[in-house]
Amino acid sequence: MRKKILTKFKEAIADSNDHLKNLAADGQKSLGYFCTYTPVELIYAAGFIPVRITGGFGTVDNAYLHVPDFICPYMKRGLEKGLAGQYDFLSGLVQGYTCDAACGMVNIWKDIVDIDFFHAMPIPYNNTSESVNFFKSVLNKFIKKLETIGGSYSESALNDSLNLFNRIRTLQLDLYKQRYLKNSPFSAGEFMTIIDAGSVIPPEEYLQLLEKLAATTTENQPVERRLIKKKGCPVLISGSLVERPEVMDIIESCGGQIVADDLCNGLRQILPVDGRRDTPLDRLIHRYTNRFPCPSRSRAINRVDWLADLMKRSNARGAIFVVQKFCTPHLSDYPILSEKLKEKGFPTILIEMDESWQMEGQLRTRLEGFFEMIGN
Repeated sequence: MRKKILTKFKEAIADSNDHLKNLAADGQKSLGYFCTYTPVELIYAAGFIPVRITGGFGTVDNAYLHVPDFICPYMKRGLEKGLAGQYDFLSGLVQGYTCDAACGMVNIWKDIVDIDFFHAMPIPYNNTSESVNFFKSVLNKFIKKLETIGGSYSESALNDSLNLFNRIRTLQLDLYKQRYLKNSPFSAGEFMTIIDAGSVIPPEEYLQLLEKLAATTTENQPVERRLIKKKGCPVLISGSLVERPEVMDIIESCGGQIVADDLCNGLRQILPVDGRRDTPLDRLIHRYTNRFPCPSRSRAINRVDWLADLMKRSNARGAIFVVQKFCTPHLSDYPILSEKLKEKGFPTILIEMDESWQMEGQLRTRLEGFFEMIGN
């Protein structure tokens, strides 16, 4: 039963573009976004399906005519797919201000990709009363712009959307808690597939898949279906986007067991699951101004305690930093994070990925040496 549901997650990702194109043909609009600091709850409340732009692995040909080589593989591959018409079903592209590459890329898409609506959204770095007021004005401006392309917003719709995403993130967090206890029934690659599906299919459909999955991992299931302890050196994975589940499976096949993560398409996009304020808009603002720290929006030294606490809670014995090549925020943070984590007794290793993924053999050699060093 669990394998059948996992297959549905994989199929949902593989078929997502065709599915969204069919929905667009029936009048359902979608908005693309790069970063999870984009308020997807508001987008959905206004009547649009939020769809994260993906890059994946492959060649970069046309994108190089418009961007330099020193842009991260995610941004280059995403643009490559946009130029190839793979995102023609989108009604627009929205970017919540994070790294410079993502913000600059919105302008490039605007110039060369056949999409009509583009919007860059400044998001405050600080959590003060002034920041909250500023962010509220930014969101109200965004609402008005969405209404110009057919959106319809109400506080009750936002409240329903917040409740929906709260339920989704709560179920995702339950999966992470199983992982902390080293009794997740999923391989690292399967786990990533489950989480990634939520960013490319309609949230109502994703919630149904999660609820079916949750029903297969409850304690009242037969003995043969209960969670089984897995072997391997427990580690945390930190970094930007890891868009290939095979990377996670390679880590575990080399002697690791991923028990926690700090990834853009992982735990960082889930916490906190919701905001804590009375009105829907204030609730949304509270969540986004209290997000799990991202290198683009926080100092490296402020991330150390977050990561160390996560490693202690999950009993991780080391950290593997898997970073997109040329990802300046993450690469800049690594020396400080590595030094401070080592002081706390957590060894680290850095792995850089490019869009071609021509490094599997080297990766295996380095990982095997790392796990031999810290002990299985």
